[in-house]
Amino acid sequence: MRVAVLLGGVSSEREVSLATGAQCAAALEQAGHAVTRIDVGADPAALIAALRECRAEVAFNALHGRFGEDGSVQGILDWLGLPYTHSGLRASALAMNKAVAKSIFTAAGLPVAPHALLEAEALAAADPFPRPYVVKPVEEGSSVGVHILRAGDNRRAEIARGWRFGAIMAEPYIPGHELSVGVMGDRALEVTEIIAARGEFYDYDAKYAEGGSHHVLPAPIPAAIREQAMAVALKAHQALGCRGVSRSDFRYDDTGAPSGDDTAGGDGRLVLLEVNTQPGMTPTSLVPEQAAHCGIAFPALCDWMVRHARHDGLRPAASPESRHAA
Repeated sequence: MRVAVLLGGVSSEREVSLATGAQCAAALEQAGHAVTRIDVGADPAALIAALRECRAEVAFNALHGRFGEDGSVQGILDWLGLPYTHSGLRASALAMNKAVAKSIFTAAGLPVAPHALLEAEALAAADPFPRPYVVKPVEEGSSVGVHILRAGDNRRAEIARGWRFGAIMAEPYIPGHELSVGVMGDRALEVTEIIAARGEFYDYDAKYAEGGSHHVLPAPIPAAIREQAMAVALKAHQALGCRGVSRSDFRYDDTGAPSGDDTAGGDGRLVLLEVNTQPGMTPTSLVPEQAAHCGIAFPALCDWMVRHARHDGLRPAASPESRHAA
């Protein structure tokens, strides 16, 4: 199959996407596909021209961040009638906006933390929650712009002055463990615990720097929490309307600290943070590691994603030009 791997992009996660795309392209070639690598820039017309030139049958979306996982490139591919990997326009846009996604999770009865939306001026003026609390961009990925503010931390005004990500989401800090669950189609794969080697949480450097984190697979957690995490990940994937591969991130609080959550059981409480519709896709990334744990090698995973690619645009019967316009 002729596969165009879309990589690079113009977001703050460009370097991550280049690494993801290069390794996915190599895996797809190993699986027998004819691969064209397309470094996506700021000109949509150039992307369309490149797709037409290589006559791709499928686009493997290895982009991260804005314009790559927020529904923008998905809309272009839908318009072309070109099947692509990962979620469609609507699910991608919903998942990218943390506040909108949380409202969907709440309606689906999934466990989420309370939050407040504010502008940088409001953060500069006062704490939105008792400390410790977390501030994060509403629409960024890879933990870009995430800060934890604890008692005695005097960075609040500095963070507010330097904020460049638009609206801010603030949440109470949840102690305990960082967990992640990959979903592949209609199955949850496994639960991984992520331990940051440096710093206090799974930030950008912990995700992508050499030796920045340690993955424990399967996570050493109670069986009931494992089952809950896998069930919640699948329900979150379905509630957003995701397809292909996604990854849900959680905090698991087993510290016994008062939480105000009457639903927390004796094993502690699990809180869904977000769903990533474009999870990291190198062989050592979380979802590929979990797939390998389930007996699915990296080339086979990439091949599965290509073979389950689809689009939400015009069908060939409706427009004969649309299928091979790319």
